[in-house]
Formats: sequence, structure tokens, C-alpha cells
Amino acid sequence: MIVVRELTKRYGPTLALDQLSFEVRPGVVTGFLGPNGAGKSTALRIILGLHRPTSGEALIGNRRYDRIRRPMREVGAVLDAGAAHPGRTAFHHLACLARSNGIGGARVSAVLERVGLAGVAQKRVGGFSLGMRQRLGIAGALLGDPAVVLLDEPVNGLDAAGIRWIRSTLRSLAAEGRTVLLSSHLMSEMALTVDHVLIIGRGRLLAETSVAALRDRFQRDVLVRSPRAAELAPVLTGLGATVTAGEDGGLVVVGVNAATIGDAAAAASIPVHGLTPRGATLEDVYLEMTGEATEYRTDTTRTARP
Repeated sequence: MIVVRELTKRYGPTLALDQLSFEVRPGVVTGFLGPNGAGKSTALRIILGLHRPTSGEALIGNRRYDRIRRPMREVGAVLDAGAAHPGRTAFHHLACLARSNGIGGARVSAVLERVGLAGVAQKRVGGFSLGMRQRLGIAGALLGDPAVVLLDEPVNGLDAAGIRWIRSTLRSLAAEGRTVLLSSHLMSEMALTVDHVLIIGRGRLLAETSVAALRDRFQRDVLVRSPRAAELAPVLTGLGATVTAGEDGGLVVVGVNAATIGDAAAAASIPVHGLTPRGATLEDVYLEMTGEATEYRTDTTRTARP
């Protein structure tokens, strides 16, 4: 797994990472979230040995990346989808990577097939769309059949089919027991893809938890539907809940969870036709948690003038 301990990085007077610590475990897709300038890219580069930390350490399988003899066999990464030389074909780009790590040519053909680029293997990368470059980058990450995969913004440039493909690919990699770390700004996509989240701001860890636990933490209310709502309301207020009338005769309940409401209704022999917990979306949670850590803000309360 990936272990980051007390990682600090300074660039002159700028503190990019401030004693950042977290773990990324195998078997789940972990999302790495944070506003621009939060330190995500710096942390990823330190994990991959591209930057040296001011203090602290980042380990992959109990070793620093630069101590791994043939890194592509253990770690696959994409930090920049445009890193491939535009004059090379997709096949030759991957073949060069494979040769540098002692990987056979058959594996090149296999990963091109897996990412859907087998039909353009002999075309030059310079003519590829951004989505095709993303697929090529992921092919390079998978070339050594690594146990650890790190991807920075892998869905940029992908169409709907491509986004669905990368989502299923990441989940299948995690299901195989691999460690998968995914950085992205697309909250809607993260909500569908990741199981665990790391949220950072100004170089510090703000949260490390499952997506489900994060949503539960920010649950707003429960919408209750019952043919005897008028009888149920005082039962729930007796439990300390705040109850207001909702749409179509439903009750909006704040202060108790759905299980408690269901148990209380059953004890009072009041039928319930619907219990709908309504929590914040992952995007809502992210914005609330990172509000003070955002470097650039706009005032969304003002109405634009023509």
C-alpha cells in the first residue's frame, strides 16, 4: 500500500505540504480531492520520486519509489496524458517504456487491446485526441501489470463511453486487490467511482473516510411518507426531532435517522410508506470542507448584470 508520513514540502517561503499523513490501501478505489493549490500534485510527485520532500516520507510497499529497481512492474502512474512524444506511434511509445523495464512486446499489444487503442496502434500520437492520449497514458500505467496504480485527472477529454470505461477499469483493478489512487476535480464522477476519499486543503489532510460515511456525516434530513402523518409527527418530536410539513403531505424530519423513525412508527403501530434520507452530495461536502482552503473564490451570491 501507499503510506505518507508527516510529509512537508517547501518551495522557498511557500508551504505546499504541511505534515501530511495518510494511507492508501489495496482493494478499494481511493479518491484524492482538494482545491487548486491544495498540494495534490506535489504529493503525487513526491510519492513517485519526482520531487524530494523537505521532511517526512512517502513509501510504496515499504520502499521509496526511487529504490524500486523496475518501477513499472510495481507502480503504474499517469500524471500528464500529453507526455508521449507526438512523433511516435502508440505501439512504439509503449514498446520503449516496456523495454526500459524488461517487459515483453506481447504485453504492449495486450494493454493496447485493453484500453481500446489496438486499431490505432500504428498511428502517431500527435494525431490523437485528448481522450485517446488519456487511454494511451493508462495503457502505459498498466504495462507492467502493477500492484499500485496512480492516476491524475484520468477522465479529462474522455466522452461518456470513455468515462464509463475508466470507471469500470479502476473498479476491476481494485477488485483484483490492487491499490488505486485517483485524483480528480470532477465530483460527480468521483461519487460514482471511489470508495474512500482523502480530502486535503493548504497541504493538510482535512478528511480521510469512506464516501458513505462522509455522506452520513452531512445528512440533512429524512423525508417520511405516512397515511397517518399527523399522528406520527408528535411521536417524532417526542424523540427530540424537528418535524415540518413537506411536499405531498410528507414530513421533513431533522435530528433522528431513518432507522429510529421506522422503529418509532412501528412501536406506535403507525404505517410508513416511505423513508428517504436526504444527505449532501459529495460535491456539497467537498465545497463545505474545503471552503476555507480554497485559494481562489468568487462571490456566487451576487447577480450578474447585463
